[in-house]
Amino acid sequence: MINPLKAGVAIGALLGGYHLCWSLFVALGWAQPLIDFVFWMHFIQPGFVIRPFSLPAAAALIIFTFMAGFVIAFFFAVLWNRLHRHQGFE
Repeated sequence: MINPLKAGVAIGALLGGYHLCWSLFVALGWAQPLIDFVFWMHFIQPGFVIRPFSLPAAAALIIFTFMAGFVIAFFFAVLWNRLHRHQGFE
């Protein structure tokens, strides 16, 4: 059985933490070289330009991705628990 709240917090923290790191890369000026390198490795000519750091945008990104991860993991855990309880999977 998966605890939906724990799953939500874990996946929310993972996604929010990932985007916190991205926001730090933008703030430090490391994001453009990183994305250029990633595109280069995939044989893609970079066409994206990283905009200047914005604290409100960074906060919105981190909060939104945490919430999205929480909701997705929460409902996955609820569905998982219901399917395993009713189908006899163990």
